[in-house]
Amino acid sequence: MIPPSKLVIASRESALAMWQAQHIQQKLLSLYPHIQVEILGMTTTGDQILDSPLATIGGKGLFVKELEQALADGRADLAVHSMKDVPMHLPDGFSLAAIGEREDPRDAFVSNLYKNLEDLPAGSIVGTSSLRRQSQLKARFPNIEVASLRGNVHTRLRKLDEGQYSAIILAAAGLIRLGLESRIASMISTSHSIPAVGQGALGIEVSAAREDLPAVLAPLNHAPTAACVIAERALSRALAGSCQVPIGAFAEIEADEIRMTGFVASIDGTQMARDEIRGPVSEPESLGLALADRLIARGAQPILAALPHD
Repeated sequence: MIPPSKLVIASRESALAMWQAQHIQQKLLSLYPHIQVEILGMTTTGDQILDSPLATIGGKGLFVKELEQALADGRADLAVHSMKDVPMHLPDGFSLAAIGEREDPRDAFVSNLYKNLEDLPAGSIVGTSSLRRQSQLKARFPNIEVASLRGNVHTRLRKLDEGQYSAIILAAAGLIRLGLESRIASMISTSHSIPAVGQGALGIEVSAAREDLPAVLAPLNHAPTAACVIAERALSRALAGSCQVPIGAFAEIEADEIRMTGFVASIDGTQMARDEIRGPVSEPESLGLALADRLIARGAQPILAALPHD
């Protein structure tokens, strides 16, 4: 396997996306010190439309379409994504070449006034862009108000600091990667806030026509993380999961098994189907599908049917 003499990474231009691209760039340079690795920064539709919730404008796929076009055009060789932003069904002609090792998958409680969710007084405004977080918050704390929060990490923190929210909920991984751990008031356990599918993991996407790249990128794949993310995505695909659906799944490896929890809920959190499953690491796809079946048996279908559809 001889790597190309030059590789171009397509990335969104936000601080977090650029950190992720530079992280992969450094790993590639360590593996292949004689090749040139460049980053092509791009602004996506999801970055441009900030005055509407993602659920109403097309979902998280808006963050990857322009990057995929750069792959198709040959302007870039690979694209780096947060796995939670990658649609459950990749367009024809594209594939995931590697899934990197997961950072902390939990949601983080960020507030200048309170230490944790339990401290919030009734009527407190909590900012999040995620229906998944909203449904779980409302299920546990029906007396708080959840308000939409869009923008990159620094924009969201600025809105909190301006007093627009009592607290905001962000993925811990993004704060950690940007060196902003000090902003975290407390971590929310995965039992109280089941993470988004793929949260904390990075994915590397390539054009399926580039048969030379999978072997080059294979050393960047972290097999335990990949197995967990494959299981989570299988569940989400089976339940038609997208940004428009309050759905979460979290898999972790314990004693040579995958233990996985998943849920589907109504937006207001009053209805929820939740279950857990264990199975062999070697069959992540089957495990995700089996947990989807369990959630359906627990009433997921009527919940999904009642949600707004485009």
